[in-house]
Amino acid sequence: MTKSPWLRKLLPLTVSLATTIALAGTFAPPTPAQTNPPPPQPQPVQPATEEGFTIPIWIFPVGAMFVVFMFIPKIGWTLGLIAIGEREVGIVTKKFSSKNLPSSRLIALDGEGGLQADTLPPGWHFGYFPWQYSVRKEPVVVVPQDEIGLIIANDGATIPSDRILGKVVDCDNYQNARKFLTDGGEKGRQLAILTTGTYRINTAVFEVITSANAAAKGMQPSELHLYKLAPDLVGIANVLDGVPIDEGEIAGPIIPGHDNFQKAQSFIKGGGRRGLQEQVILSGSWNLNPWFVKVEEVKMTEVPIGYVGVVISYVGESHKDVSGVAFTHGNLVNKGDKGVWVEPLYPGKHPINTKVMKVELVPTTDVVLNFTTRFSGEHGYDSKLSALKLLSFDGFTFELEVFQIIHIGTLDAPRVISRQGSMQNLIDQVLRPIVGNYFRNSAQEYTILDFLIARSERQAEAAEHVRQALRAYDVQAVDTLIGLISPPAELMQTLTDRKIAQEQEKTYEVQRISEYQRQELVRATAIANIQNQVVAAEQGVKIAQLSATAAIEHASGEAEGIRLMGQAKADAYQVGVNALGTQSYTLLQLMQAVSDGSVRVVPDVTVNGNGGSGGLLDGLMAMLLRNETSKNGENGADSPVINVKKSKSVVVEPVAESPVAKVHSVESPESPDRSPVAQSVAVAETDIDAAFGELLDI
Repeated sequence: MTKSPWLRKLLPLTVSLATTIALAGTFAPPTPAQTNPPPPQPQPVQPATEEGFTIPIWIFPVGAMFVVFMFIPKIGWTLGLIAIGEREVGIVTKKFSSKNLPSSRLIALDGEGGLQADTLPPGWHFGYFPWQYSVRKEPVVVVPQDEIGLIIANDGATIPSDRILGKVVDCDNYQNARKFLTDGGEKGRQLAILTTGTYRINTAVFEVITSANAAAKGMQPSELHLYKLAPDLVGIANVLDGVPIDEGEIAGPIIPGHDNFQKAQSFIKGGGRRGLQEQVILSGSWNLNPWFVKVEEVKMTEVPIGYVGVVISYVGESHKDVSGVAFTHGNLVNKGDKGVWVEPLYPGKHPINTKVMKVELVPTTDVVLNFTTRFSGEHGYDSKLSALKLLSFDGFTFELEVFQIIHIGTLDAPRVISRQGSMQNLIDQVLRPIVGNYFRNSAQEYTILDFLIARSERQAEAAEHVRQALRAYDVQAVDTLIGLISPPAELMQTLTDRKIAQEQEKTYEVQRISEYQRQELVRATAIANIQNQVVAAEQGVKIAQLSATAAIEHASGEAEGIRLMGQAKADAYQVGVNALGTQSYTLLQLMQAVSDGSVRVVPDVTVNGNGGSGGLLDGLMAMLLRNETSKNGENGADSPVINVKKSKSVVVEPVAESPVAKVHSVESPESPDRSPVAQSVAVAETDIDAAFGELLDI
């Protein structure tokens, strides 16, 4: 195996040497040139003599080549010549030495027998005699692009019991095994890794694992690839080496300076803890040692528009409440401390370690919570809510749907979560009892008709009560709405009948108003048609009223004149009576009347009651003839006057002034207290019909 490379490398040298020897034996060295060479002299012919065996000239090059091929490799091997190729590394094993290798060591550093720490780089190396050394040529270690190489040291110090990986030693990426061993390198799996490149490593000291031989070493090739993290993901690290996590903590604190766990030794020196880490790995490509850290990929925490994220941290500094003395229902801490952060996360994507933190989403827009099973909001908070089953004051059981609208402010969200723990707890443990209890109490005070008829009042009362109750929990109650009410069927029939009656009443009222308006229209149309007559009638009424007023005034004036005249006559009569006495003055007035012609002494027609058959009828006819004659006369004849005396005879006298019958009742002579004047002037006036009646009675 070692001779063939030697032959290939020495073949050009051997050919060159053999050619030189052959040329030297064939050509003689040149003699100095003569200017005038002498002419040739004839030689005497001598007989040939017999000579010995001669070697051909071509045998010398062939012999030289044979010597080269047969003896030069042996000469190099004898002299301890070792040739290392440019992509090879020589692993030296010393077969024997005066120094013995310690039993705890595998690699010799001071010329001890066994595997040597130093390797042979490319080139020729002398003194490695085959009887003392054995040199094994190994190809260089190549770590492909976007991959890493893991190292297992076969020799070195023992790893302390509190760690599982050997510490990092500055040994030129494990290419200087001597320095690794002398500077305290530890045997076993190493913290440091090999990145992409080519390395001349003593494979007797270090075992290198790449993706090419990962399967043979019990690993997956993907574990040796460069760790890449997508932009929308976050890596949660779980460190496999370091000191244990402090008691009472669930994750190791953030250690600076280790470049996202790529510098494992810096992490260990900084006091890094093994196990779950607070620090996360963000998107990118990272050279991570899979023996040192395991990474779990999770999605970034997204806070949608209309929400804020309240962070509940299980790691960090001790609790330091910053909520103030007014808030006594929980603790709020600064960002980075353990507890509920007083500052929420605003909409966006956040690289949150979900293993050590919890983000509770709180909606900052109005949220409608449906107390019904018919439908549910997209937020899902009301998935456990159902219609309220109530018992009314009048003993009816009915279901009531309620829709509660709430709002939580951005700065109030941490307080709500600190007090309730989550939005679902707020709904289940606060809102549902408050709303349900109010309506159950309210139903005991009202009848079911109050909810059906006066639902607006019940709704306003509920909204105010819930608003006051939720204010104590840092929640704003926007409104409380009453939805579908499901009373018993028989009660609904009663309400339906009542509603129909009310609607009919409204219909009748509308019809009545319509009829009234139609009447008004007809009346207005009729009035418009007779407007001229109405105006004439109104003016006629006014004229009649004025005429009547004038007649009344005229009659009042005449009556007043007659009254004054009568009063004057009465006064004059009284004066005459006072002066002459009653009888004397009466006689005087009678005589005056007779002289003036006012009183008739002799009647125009006289009716005698002596038993004649035509007496009364003749008198009546005579009176009618006289009246007819008087109408045709120039002065108008006097109207007949009937003088009826209750004696033995009735006298009918025509009177000239008017068709009035004057009936004189003449008392019998047996009445001594009557004066003649009184007896003569006592006349009762009556109309003709009455007179005829009396005459017929007679």
